[in-house]
Amino acid sequence: MQISEAESVVMEALWQRHPLVADEVVAAVAADRGWQEPTVKTLLNRLLKKGAISAERDGRRYLYSPVLRREDWVLEESTGLLDRLFQGRVAPLVAHFSQHRRLDEADVAELRRLLEEIDDGKR
Repeated sequence: MQISEAESVVMEALWQRHPLVADEVVAAVAADRGWQEPTVKTLLNRLLKKGAISAERDGRRYLYSPVLRREDWVLEESTGLLDRLFQGRVAPLVAHFSQHRRLDEADVAELRRLLEEIDDGKR
């Protein structure tokens, strides 16, 4: 499922807390992005049509909840990025970041820990 960058902002709000009415989604995302209420409602409608969220009637309003799990979306997005830019390989991605955007000590330590876990068969 293709989710645009703008739609992902709305999804993040719903992944953090749900169900939400449209006004709550607007309050959660509009100010930071400079969006107006119609923009957020358009994004909600797009996400509904894609099946990424559901809407349940609650009196005169709708309660929105995610259908698409964040973990599934992240996996699809990250796999697509790796496939498009690095032929599906992780090592060139890490090398790219180490060359063009310095990895700090915490990043390097985390990478070492992950590699040790992989070597130990924990992942």
